[in-house]
Amino acid sequence: MSIHHESLDAAVRQCMVRELELDQGNGKLYVSPRLTSAGVQAWAQILREAIEHHEDEWLASTLRERGYMKAEEQRAKPRGGFTIAKVPHTAPDTLAEGEFNRFYARGLCAHLIESGGTEVEVYRGKQVNNPRSASEAMIGRRLPTRQLLDDLRNSPGVEPALGLPPGPNSGLTIRRV
Repeated sequence: MSIHHESLDAAVRQCMVRELELDQGNGKLYVSPRLTSAGVQAWAQILREAIEHHEDEWLASTLRERGYMKAEEQRAKPRGGFTIAKVPHTAPDTLAEGEFNRFYARGLCAHLIESGGTEVEVYRGKQVNNPRSASEAMIGRRLPTRQLLDDLRNSPGVEPALGLPPGPNSGLTIRRV
């Protein structure tokens, strides 16, 4: 089940595309180390297609169906050295949901800034089985659009300073106020 992006419309999608192009132009587009070489090559294109015409669920399905995710990955052992482990079967969902939501948040903030909006509100766009207390505490919180946009632009693929989105699989996103 994908995140319900309450404020997703054509104008927000256009801003999402511009944000994607900004990352590509700056060489900042996050590319997961769990993607195969073919997945790395296709990532920007399928992400753009999802942004323009679909949602995160389509992106996850495409990653899975086209075999763009690695089956195994190297992980560090607690006492040093490395081991080979299976990539979780949920990896395509986590990647698709996280990156689509990040570009949605950036696109919505950019659109609101253009139209004079100053704040967004955090809400749960997807129900989760075991919500983290940090996620629960963010619901209903209002964030300044400019600060959130700058934060998301400056932290591709890592946890942003404002804590949104608050880690993978939180189900949290933002909406117009």
